[in-house]
Amino acid sequence: MRSPDWTWDELLLICSRVVNNDWGQLRAYQQPTHDLADLLRSLPLHRDAARNVPEFRSAASISRKSADLITSHRDYSGPATRGGRLTKLVAEAFTEREAEMLLAAQAIEDGIASGELALIPEQPDEVDENGVPAAEGRLLTRWATFRERNPALRKRKIAQARRLGQPLQCSVCAFHFGQRYGILGEGYIEVHHVLPLHLSGPRETKLEDLAFLCANCHRMCHRGHRGASWRTPAALRAEIEKAAKVDGTS
Repeated sequence: MRSPDWTWDELLLICSRVVNNDWGQLRAYQQPTHDLADLLRSLPLHRDAARNVPEFRSAASISRKSADLITSHRDYSGPATRGGRLTKLVAEAFTEREAEMLLAAQAIEDGIASGELALIPEQPDEVDENGVPAAEGRLLTRWATFRERNPALRKRKIAQARRLGQPLQCSVCAFHFGQRYGILGEGYIEVHHVLPLHLSGPRETKLEDLAFLCANCHRMCHRGHRGASWRTPAALRAEIEKAAKVDGTS
């Protein structure tokens, strides 16, 4: 039985160590590489692979993959290894948005250390239509999606809006389910984290961390595009305004 393919989350964690090692290779004989192997084997991504594949995410395999990431760096001038498309994408993301990617890696580590990430089941929207998540990785997307679907949190957010006399409408496009669908849509709205977990940290979700969105805008806030996802409602409004200017409609 062969080891499963590397995931974005795993490569994210390896590359964060490579960056902190001044883009130097992680060596199999070094203790930090063995510690990283233990961390990768603990990720809830591959079910029973950690038990069924003897060399699953071994220190040696991590060392080889760190070399793939290094040779995928745009400034590397030596002979390239065959790391694959995802390896190249992760290396490019760290090159272009190092601070953001390091935050995402730390958030995953914090979530594993707390035990919370291991308890959350897979979510249907934790990868995009191409099967590749953006900076957050699959696990952070799973975490945030799970929280957004927490019915108690959504109920509290709606109760707060009603108490303050605020309409239950999309904060991006002002769509109102009740006005469009009548009684059927009355009281319905979706909620979205204003900041992704890799920026806000794996803290307890507060009501001010959430925004009301219609289904369409919610999907667009989550959609991976050019290495970014989990865009804020304000960023999505800017995208709509930019598209309107291109179309000449405003």
